[in-house]
Amino acid sequence: MDSQSLTLLVEIIDSGNLSQAARKLKMTRANVSYHLTQLEKSAGVQLVKRTTRRVEPTEIGLRLYEHGRNIHNEMLAAREAITALGQSLQGRVGISVPSGYGQIVMSEWLIEFKRLYPGIVLDVLFENRADNLRDDMDIMIRVIQEPPLSLVARSLGTVRYLACASREYAQTHGLPQTLHALRASPLITAGVTGRQLRLAAYLGAERHEVMLEPTMISEHFPFLRDGILAGLGVGLVPDYVVQDKLATGEVLTTLDEYRLSIFGTHMYLLYLPNRHQTKSVRTCIDFLLAKAQPEEASQAAKLPPP
Repeated sequence: MDSQSLTLLVEIIDSGNLSQAARKLKMTRANVSYHLTQLEKSAGVQLVKRTTRRVEPTEIGLRLYEHGRNIHNEMLAAREAITALGQSLQGRVGISVPSGYGQIVMSEWLIEFKRLYPGIVLDVLFENRADNLRDDMDIMIRVIQEPPLSLVARSLGTVRYLACASREYAQTHGLPQTLHALRASPLITAGVTGRQLRLAAYLGAERHEVMLEPTMISEHFPFLRDGILAGLGVGLVPDYVVQDKLATGEVLTTLDEYRLSIFGTHMYLLYLPNRHQTKSVRTCIDFLLAKAQPEEASQAAKLPPP
């Protein structure tokens, strides 16, 4: 058993199936399967349980995986240290961001980051999937109620939903003043295919739940913003979607006494705990945390070193 065999095992378990591991390793699936079989013969025990779609590590396989992951991380760190000597920061950062927050808020941050670190390849995916972190992504930004236990979660702050409409809509139709009136209004909001949309509304310690039937639904928040500004209905969107128009008075809010939530009230930056983070990835994480919570970052910078 050598480090190359352990690296193969790490890639198979990280990928979750042989086909994905083969693509990452630039090998055929049959070749990956052969080397895995040889490794199991060498170890004298079964290291993974195979199904038609996935592989799951056995208890011994998981222990070997942990050793292999540590070796792999040390090799990457050594390679990075050698490469970085006398050079500017380089490498690749794969980041998955929500379509709305990513475009409306984070685009400006990421462009600034790229200007600061031109040697870094920034690979940004705009998507709203809330599943576990994919193999080709180093960082995932998500609005969720509770982060998965399998990932490291760093807070980017709370997400505040607003019930809002354009001034034109408010003047013509009025703004709903109760949750019942809100439900009866033409609603513009995000939705999940195949699921009934529920709005949680908190008034102090009281929790109310309202079933929604929107007339305009999209996962793309810039499109929802356009619909709200066009006066097509009452929007239920995060505050960042219309923040600039609230300041100018073009968009008005209602039911401000309630704390509203549809998909969660917290934004998290997520990453895998056992994957080696290059200096480029660590720099990007610190940069995004500082952007999202500038006051906390400023206070941390003033603290004396431990």
